[in-house]
Amino acid sequence: MHELGIVFYVVDEIEKVAKEKGATKVLGATLELGEVSSVIPSYFMELWEWTIKKHEMLVDCKLDLVTMKAISYCTECKKTYGTVEFGKTCPNCGSVKTYLVTGNQINLKNIKV
Repeated sequence: MHELGIVFYVVDEIEKVAKEKGATKVLGATLELGEVSSVIPSYFMELWEWTIKKHEMLVDCKLDLVTMKAISYCTECKKTYGTVEFGKTCPNCGSVKTYLVTGNQINLKNIKV
């Protein structure tokens, strides 16, 4: 369950940014999760709720999870496509000379203090 480590990292980053801005309380945050980031949102949220109770600055902080679509690029036909729907094989030309462009990231988009 690697979600716990990610939750700890996100909490640390939120607290760091909030302190840099002189805030004493964080009301909310938005986190972008890529479709293929390997994070299970339900596990993440359960661990988030457990963790924020232990951080005075984050008690009752509302977290919004936004899913980022996974997009791959084909080096043969130079087109992009949805990775989850088609995997490594380009639906446009059938090539497997593809790579992931976006969708495996985890980004802290914003915080509300």
